[in-house]
Amino acid sequence: MQNVLFFVDRVSSRVGQAFSWLIVVLTFLITWEVFARYVLNTPNPWAFDLMIMMYGAAFMMAGAYTLAKNGHVRGDVLYSFFPPRLQAGLDLLLYIVFFIPGVVALCWAGYTYAAESFAIREHSTLTANGPPLYPFKMVIPFAGILLLLQGFVEIVRCVVCLRNGEWPAREPDVEEVDVDKLKAMVRADDASEAKST
Repeated sequence: MQNVLFFVDRVSSRVGQAFSWLIVVLTFLITWEVFARYVLNTPNPWAFDLMIMMYGAAFMMAGAYTLAKNGHVRGDVLYSFFPPRLQAGLDLLLYIVFFIPGVVALCWAGYTYAAESFAIREHSTLTANGPPLYPFKMVIPFAGILLLLQGFVEIVRCVVCLRNGEWPAREPDVEEVDVDKLKAMVRADDASEAKST
């Protein structure tokens, strides 16, 4: 069972990491557009549309990744003090009552929205000859399906925690740098170098 959970976590992580490269591309695109507009005096009319689509795609595809890493914001003023079983019970209730219906609605509405856009080969109307919108709109149902799949994995994790009394393991990921731990590591390295000399 744990292998299945890790597999879905890996899929969500790989997709999220792949789409995170859009931020780098977006940075270069914005830099080029500013340079082209103010230095070369040749702005690109399609650049703004493309920037919005790239940011939207990166944002949408990060949902399942963030859920896999337990990184979504929650009001844990009290939640963090609860025992794991109570946390799992609350999470399970919220996943069933709010998350699943909301994400199913996102998938359904996103599919309809993308299908209509694809049927007419919709293009942006912000500029003349704007870029096509239908590839971007197809990201919505795809992101919803990934989020729904990851949500089912989280429900299984809640059930396992209710049964065992502790949260099951998650795949390791890049962790934020803890400044105090970093300082302690640097001091430890300095101390070991001083002893060796």
